[in-house]
Parts: sequence; C-alpha cells; structure tokens
Amino acid sequence: MITSQQIRAARALLGFSEEQVAAMTGVDPLALAKAENDAEERNFAVAEAIEKAFRKNGVAFIEDGENGFGPGVRLLRSSEQRRSIRPEDLNSANDG
Repeated sequence: MITSQQIRAARALLGFSEEQVAAMTGVDPLALAKAENDAEERNFAVAEAIEKAFRKNGVAFIEDGENGFGPGVRLLRSSEQRRSIRPEDLNSANDG
C-alpha cells in the first residue's frame, strides 16, 4: 500500500490541490488529509482510491526496496508529452 509521503509526492508531481484530488477520487477532504499526514489508522479504501486515480494520471509508485531505494513516485511520462499532439493527429488544423 502507498505511503502518506507517496501520496503527497504524487499530488505535487501532478500539481493537484487537495480539493482536486478529493473531487477526482470521491474521497472526503478530511480523509485525504489524514491519508497525507500519517494517520494512525490507515483507511485502505481511501488509499486504494487515491492510488488508482494517481496511476490513471500517469504516476508510478516505487516499492520500498526497489532498485535498492526506499518508496517513491515518478511520472510515467513527462508533462510535455501529456500535452503534446500524437503523431497520427498531426495536421494543418492544429498548426499553432
């Protein structure tokens, strides 16, 4: 399961506010805040909803011990690539 540090890092990588994540996941903002702040009792449903939404938005979660390092996050593709035009969609209509 993802850690509170990974949740904060993933949100920062994507540039999402707490309100955006709460709306996107359907998670109560208070539950999101608890998930981000090392709540004593982890809510597995909340963590799973957050992880699923972040994965859908291009975040990869790195397991503890993977490649000899601790847990972390990274983007599967750069923000530039997410905003770019796919080669098959290139045409004069989208010349800028």
